[in-house]
Amino acid sequence: MEKEKGGYGAHVLALPYPSQGHINPMLQFCKRLVSKRNIKATLAITNFISNSMHPQSSSVQLDAISDGYDEGGFMQTGSVQTYLSTLEVAGSKTLAELIKKHQSSEHPITCVLYDAVLPWALDVTKQFGLIGASFFTQPCAVNYIYYYAHHGLLKLPVSELPISIPGLPLLELQDMPSFIYVHGSYPAYFELVLNQFLNVDQADYVVVNTFYKLEDEVVDTMSKISPLITIGPAIPSFYLDNRVENDKDYGLNLFHLDPSVCTNWLNTKPKGSVVFTSFGSMANLAEEQTEELAWGLKGTNCYFLWTVRASEEAKLPKKFIEETSEKGLIVGWSPQLEVLSSEAVGCFFSHCGWNSTIEALSLGVPMVVMPQWTDQTTNAKFVQDVWKVGIRVKVDKRGMVGREEIQSCIMEVMKGERGKEMKKNAIKWRDLAKEAVNEGGTSDRNIDDFVQNLKSSSS
Repeated sequence: MEKEKGGYGAHVLALPYPSQGHINPMLQFCKRLVSKRNIKATLAITNFISNSMHPQSSSVQLDAISDGYDEGGFMQTGSVQTYLSTLEVAGSKTLAELIKKHQSSEHPITCVLYDAVLPWALDVTKQFGLIGASFFTQPCAVNYIYYYAHHGLLKLPVSELPISIPGLPLLELQDMPSFIYVHGSYPAYFELVLNQFLNVDQADYVVVNTFYKLEDEVVDTMSKISPLITIGPAIPSFYLDNRVENDKDYGLNLFHLDPSVCTNWLNTKPKGSVVFTSFGSMANLAEEQTEELAWGLKGTNCYFLWTVRASEEAKLPKKFIEETSEKGLIVGWSPQLEVLSSEAVGCFFSHCGWNSTIEALSLGVPMVVMPQWTDQTTNAKFVQDVWKVGIRVKVDKRGMVGREEIQSCIMEVMKGERGKEMKKNAIKWRDLAKEAVNEGGTSDRNIDDFVQNLKSSSS
């Protein structure tokens, strides 16, 4: 029997890692939970993000914890390791305080949905006897590679090629996550992703932002040793099934601009004529690479919309913006989902971060991918060789991607025979993504079961 007090059957407290790429999918999942009725969801962001970005959500309550750097967040410390250890200490303490605060309210917490890279959150959750659900923001394939590395099933550094992992295609070294591909790089971040599996066997649920048909083989394989549920794509419902009211954007952006600048420009362009280029909120290209990308885009003679953060703008070739003004629009921020859903966009030139990749798959947009680090290299392997919706650019001996390579890959997707097949495949995955979250789909059923179990446990 559901609790009648306030009409909520369960209250989920969601705790993402404090960066946009982790917060957005978790916020979307919370919106989806709330849409199932009688579920309350609270998203716990850091004090710094709360005070500096003022995120808003009409359906999900927002609360805050401390990462130990309330004035400046991650930028307040120059060290990844220092930030992560402080986040654990301050986060554990303030998460416990937050749970206690809600315990004495009308709607005590039933379940803590925590980002898998914050395993300490499960320790706090279990101290209060609450349900713990681990949320993986990256694809199942990448999670399973990290699982293998964490348990020593994949010997590092890799010496035998190709790499064979059950449920995955044969992988070359450059197909592995960058922390493995370039052994010893970013040790603090590598430890962070491996530690996702420190205590995950004690979690009551393992939730992954993917959908079953996209990764069926690896989901089936990994499920045998670590039961998991697929709940994705965790993107605004407007672009999928439109069953969640007023859900057209994520509700949190690090950068702000009038979205009409992009949409008005796109509305004047022919169908499938624009190359949308964006490298997410974190990637920093070298100046020479930015120049090669610029001249590669110009060389295609296609229309292009390029998101270049203010901090990166100085890397553009001199007078490039003026010289390409008839063909290109360069902006500091773009409403990515709106752009990808535009009929004018024919190709997405991307760093292949998971949020960007699953957005493109969900909206049927073929890709040219230039992965930079972390999971992007593995995502790129799947984009090209498994899902067959894009081309991965080739890196030269200097570690650069030249303008001719960029131009050639874009033209293949936009005008070539392979491009036509990629577009067909992209439409297929778009339809399967919609099917997954629509009523009775795999993700929809998994979410229904999850909600029902939470309600039963709190009755």
